[in-house]
Amino acid sequence: MTELLIEYLKNNPLGILIFAVTIVLLYFYFVDKERGVKLSKKYRNSIYEAQSKIYLNATKYLISGNRDMAIKEFINAVNLNRETIDTYFALGGLFRTNGEIDKAISIHRSLIARDNINESTRLHALRELAKDFDKGGFVDKAISSYKDILRVNRDDVDVLKSLCRVLEDTKDWEEALKYRLLLSKATNISQSQTISHILVQKAEECLAQKDLAQSEEVLEQSFRYSPSATAKILRLKISLAKGDLDKASYYFNEFLREDPAYLNFMFYSFDQSINQIGELFPKYTKSLEHLKNNFISQKESFDDSSSPSLVLSKIRLLESSDDYEGAFKVVNSWIEKNPDQKNMLRLERLKILLKLDKKEEVFNEAALLVDSLSHSLSRYFCRQCGHESDSVFWRCPQCYEWETIDFRWKV
Repeated sequence: MTELLIEYLKNNPLGILIFAVTIVLLYFYFVDKERGVKLSKKYRNSIYEAQSKIYLNATKYLISGNRDMAIKEFINAVNLNRETIDTYFALGGLFRTNGEIDKAISIHRSLIARDNINESTRLHALRELAKDFDKGGFVDKAISSYKDILRVNRDDVDVLKSLCRVLEDTKDWEEALKYRLLLSKATNISQSQTISHILVQKAEECLAQKDLAQSEEVLEQSFRYSPSATAKILRLKISLAKGDLDKASYYFNEFLREDPAYLNFMFYSFDQSINQIGELFPKYTKSLEHLKNNFISQKESFDDSSSPSLVLSKIRLLESSDDYEGAFKVVNSWIEKNPDQKNMLRLERLKILLKLDKKEEVFNEAALLVDSLSHSLSRYFCRQCGHESDSVFWRCPQCYEWETIDFRWKV
């Protein structure tokens, strides 16, 4: 039940805001009227009654999705009583949600500058200001504000998570590693896989600077945390860059056994690196071609248990060498043994049939695909949050998890 509630709140920020507004309403209506200006009891009660009406109106507008009118109601509440700190927070949050970042920043800065608030409230305002900077794309200011909060409370988990996300977005891997380790201590939840990915990124940078020794040293640290797929791919890249075909072959076969679902992404990563790594390490391109040729020449018997990624990898390598007959044999063999799976490999077979100019088969295959295709789909998706993309990603741009990419096999 708790997990369902947490998931609902994550996906419904407006619901959180409505809940917060309701709490504020009850607070002002029933509790601590001494926070107001020193007024007569009768006048003070009239203010709270007016504020209650305003909060109710604002809540109705929020429920109906009319944020602009809700903001107007909160501005009325502020004008009615400028001592109500919680109203400012609610208004600032609404401005941020509504995309009016400059107004949200102005409100939260004014709260921080106040003399008559306690440190807890000031820290709350700083946290909201950091969110404003983050949402508005003011990256340096967001990082600085998050770090200021952690100087006061280094175990603020939400701030640590936000800071880690921003640092990883900006590819500041050294700082990202530092705060991931802090997050691990604060939550007692292992960050091993993410740390492994961060270290892989650092090792990639070392490789791009032609520092093989440092790259291997950082990569070794990565494996100590977690033998992630990206770590294994980089290990292969380094072996290819050094021209060590024996190690490359060994690591490649190990990858085939342990991570066959990522095989196609591995070849994609290799090809993406040809221009950069190939220029720095001349042996890389030749070694990669040798590895591809060995893989193509391997005689597999594809069955129900074969990874579609493995089949697709071989098909595309054969296509890249213009061996469309060989590619057709591979894809046809797999589809015949998996007739009930309407998937991406059928699209590949259609492309190959076009290349081979087999018109009758093209029409038949196209008819089957059109019949089964209910809506357009992106090529890749995140297994964690469902984010779809036509580009390969190792870190999901939506939920920020690492190594959750998969093919949209079914059409």
